[in-house]
Amino acid sequence: MHRADPPPLPEEIRPYLDELVQRSTTVCGPHLRSIFAVGSIALDDYRHGRSDIDVTMVVDPALPAAAVPELAESLTHPALPCPAAGLELVVYDSDFTARPSGNAGYLLNLNTGPMLPPCADFDSSGAQSFWYVIDRSIAYQSGRLLAGDPVRQVLTAPTQHDLFTALATSVREHTTAEGHLNDNRVLNGCRSAVFCRTGRWLPKRKAAQSIAASESRFRPLVEAAVQSFERPRQAALPLPTTEVRSFLNWVAERVTDAAKAT
Repeated sequence: MHRADPPPLPEEIRPYLDELVQRSTTVCGPHLRSIFAVGSIALDDYRHGRSDIDVTMVVDPALPAAAVPELAESLTHPALPCPAAGLELVVYDSDFTARPSGNAGYLLNLNTGPMLPPCADFDSSGAQSFWYVIDRSIAYQSGRLLAGDPVRQVLTAPTQHDLFTALATSVREHTTAEGHLNDNRVLNGCRSAVFCRTGRWLPKRKAAQSIAASESRFRPLVEAAVQSFERPRQAALPLPTTEVRSFLNWVAERVTDAAKAT
């Protein structure tokens, strides 16, 4: 069966991604193995003014150590002005990505942009690993190649055990931690619940449609979260915290049940 070509990259960020690839190639040279988009770009759900640009890079282990901070400096906003809410870039070496892992495992975790607290972390030992495990799972399913080798030639999917452990931790993070928009808490919960049902990652809004259709008690909350998600971050709508927490507790139960079944 012929696979449909991926949709074009959003025009608002296409020049930025081209420049990111060019700068990364200049810094890493022949040691650059692959660059691919994950997150909302991979799942064809990018919302300009709301979404981050999520990019994963895989490099050869022989990449000189000095190239990693040089790469961070080259890609940091505003040295490379980010047109989105922010850039979340993760760099791995290919020895790490060749095997499944429940660890964070990165050489560089770079958060930069007009709406992101700046971070350039070169030591993954203290990182919360669930973010990276989930992103690698999404990348293995739907990673959008920007340059280099195909995603599945350089990346191995996490094990089911590691993935469901990451999902449980993610739901707990979105239930209890500060700093997350309530609409994003709900939509991430929808995406996790649908994954537990289907084994597939859906865009947040499609996952929300599925949960709203099947879970009538949560429909008003989920629909309000989608409405809020359509707005810029600064104009997000207030959602009742108690209802958000109740919904995420329900999602946590779905993750537990799916982990046991698996």
